[in-house]
Amino acid sequence: MCSLLARTDGAVEHLARELVSLQAADGSWRFGVETGVSIDSYLIILLRTLHMDDAKFISGLSSRLLSKQETNGAWKWFADEADGHLSATVEAYCALLYSGLIDRSDERIVRARQFIISRGGLRQISGLLTKVMLAVTGHYPWSTLLRIPVELMLLPESLPLHFYTFSAPARVHLAPVMILSDRRFHIQPATAPDLSDLLLPHHGDPLHSPDSGRSRVLDSLLKEAASGVSKLAMLPKEARKLGLQRAEQYMLERIEPDGLVYNYASGTILMIYALLARRYPPDHPVIVRAIQGLKSLVLTNDGLPHVQNFDSTVWDTALIADALQQAGTPPSHPSIEKTRGYLLSRQHTRIGDWSKSAKSAVVGGWGFSDRNTMNPDVDDTTAALRALSPSRETDAPQVRDAVDRGLQWVLSIQNKDGGWPAFERGKDNALLAMLPIDGADAAAVDPSTADLTGRVLEYLGRCGLTQRHPLVKQGVDWLLERQEPDGSWYGRWGVCYLYGTWAALTGLKAVGVSSGHETIQKAVRFVLNAQNADGGWGESCLSDQQRQYIPLGASTPSQTAWALDALIAVFDKPTASMERGVDSLIASLNRSDWTASYPTGAGLPGDFYIRYYSYNRIWPLLALAHYRRKYGGTSGG
Repeated sequence: MCSLLARTDGAVEHLARELVSLQAADGSWRFGVETGVSIDSYLIILLRTLHMDDAKFISGLSSRLLSKQETNGAWKWFADEADGHLSATVEAYCALLYSGLIDRSDERIVRARQFIISRGGLRQISGLLTKVMLAVTGHYPWSTLLRIPVELMLLPESLPLHFYTFSAPARVHLAPVMILSDRRFHIQPATAPDLSDLLLPHHGDPLHSPDSGRSRVLDSLLKEAASGVSKLAMLPKEARKLGLQRAEQYMLERIEPDGLVYNYASGTILMIYALLARRYPPDHPVIVRAIQGLKSLVLTNDGLPHVQNFDSTVWDTALIADALQQAGTPPSHPSIEKTRGYLLSRQHTRIGDWSKSAKSAVVGGWGFSDRNTMNPDVDDTTAALRALSPSRETDAPQVRDAVDRGLQWVLSIQNKDGGWPAFERGKDNALLAMLPIDGADAAAVDPSTADLTGRVLEYLGRCGLTQRHPLVKQGVDWLLERQEPDGSWYGRWGVCYLYGTWAALTGLKAVGVSSGHETIQKAVRFVLNAQNADGGWGESCLSDQQRQYIPLGASTPSQTAWALDALIAVFDKPTASMERGVDSLIASLNRSDWTASYPTGAGLPGDFYIRYYSYNRIWPLLALAHYRRKYGGTSGG
């Protein structure tokens, strides 16, 4: 035991020193994220489409795409994905041809084309953004894509369905898509590749299949829009014109200081095409700034550029500052003081869309990215509060005020069902989840989730609140009612059941739920049953597609840390399983194989996963710090 604690001490101190050494001058940490090949591909296509021929940049992006290709010609989102991902392969294939740097006869292109054809061609792709990008560039028929009328922008919020019924991330992607689909817009330079050989014959377009439930939902939405517009005493042509104007205005009003829409590269690229459809010239200042913003998301690893879909600066910074303090770094340490200044400067002061469904809320949340000013989220806000709270009582009034406003904002976002969503309350309309759009059940709505609810409860527990508090009790009840039969919880923003179970367990324990409670014991059994032979834990990204726990067959550092931290929250004394977990976690810190790069952040099931470069440091530091603090402190002599 002493030896294990000594090694734990060593690992904690090493991680803490390393993180402090990597801090930026402004107090932030800028690790960045890896988000597949989609945005790299889209940006190559966009630049070539606009004749912005940044040859060196395009060459670098193309080289990265080729470096990620599998031997069978496909591209994958994660290592254990069978064969490859059709949408990702289509995106990379198309981008490489657009780059002009690789010929159709190149054997790598030939293998990619063979893979696409073997999977049914373009009509079988699942990703909505992939389809839109192909339609915008003239390679995919708009007629096969679901058209949501721009008149939706005019519907009053008193109706059951309206534009603001959609989640915040969905809206900034939906607004440009409505403009593009309304115009059936496409732009195709003379040098564009011919992809017609990939539009294979098909039997039964999935968008027009006789899916009675999903089709009825679409019909209902379209009738609602038509009915709502008719009540505006407006001719159809006028309504369409005003709807287009409103959609354009919506995009423009949500451009952040870096030129990006809500800091999303994907939404920004769609916005650029939508503005072109609205007859903006390519050299318009909004488009030029947007391109600059996209290039600001470039992350270089192994000498090759990668365009992130967003930066994770606020998220990483808040998590690291908390982990360091959990590991014993005092609030007065220069590193924490610098971080405090950074986080205070990133607290929101602008009223955003969230206020529409939380009218009594005060401004005070935090967003995910460095330049986010209007789209706060619950996870980042509680992360920032954890980082700031240790100095609340002794520091300047500015810190106390920031913490109070942040806490009030989080509490105001709690859903009526007792759980917490990511961005806005009340965005859980079941009809939207049933829309015949790929991924609508995840992207169109923002319901309460186990990971968000658990993390909020964990923070409230740190504040001294227990389940006797009415709001806390509602959150506890929500979690207790939604435990899976195997004892786990589904995590929306991490992979996946390990993530959700860790968040739920640590949250429930923080607010005083007994370790002997049957719900806690069932969760513990799930975690222990999922432990690998090497003592660690690992879960496949396939879990969120099959909606059940799928073991990875290997251990990853972040998932091992989550599972271990969950057990630490429950047990008063370390168990043999936990000691094996600590051993495995410490050993994983020196690994550089595929398990170290496996994505454990979730975006859209089946179509978007995130590798956080910070995660293999943050979560191990937090779990190991909790282990040594609870079970013996430093081993000393």
